[in-house]
Amino acid sequence: GMMAFQDPTGEKGVVAMTLACGFLELGPWADAFAKEPGNFGDPAGLGKDIGSYDDSMKTKELNNGRLAMLATMGVIAAELVTGDRVSDIPTNFGF
Repeated sequence: GMMAFQDPTGEKGVVAMTLACGFLELGPWADAFAKEPGNFGDPAGLGKDIGSYDDSMKTKELNNGRLAMLATMGVIAAELVTGDRVSDIPTNFGF
């Protein structure tokens, strides 16, 4: 959780993950084609199953991504307010 930023071992992990992501974004996963932001086409090849990858599908994909970002911010806020680690939530519910 957020305690990784305060733990010395966690800090090293966060730095390593940031460097690894930066390497991938600038290297092998760099976008070689000039496209508008957010247009990654149909990388999973699902367009043939649903008809076409049109503007409405792009809008749905963007909205789902935005909802996921809001959910992540909510989890981080809950962890900072309550002090309970996110990984402890299943334990609190008896799982």
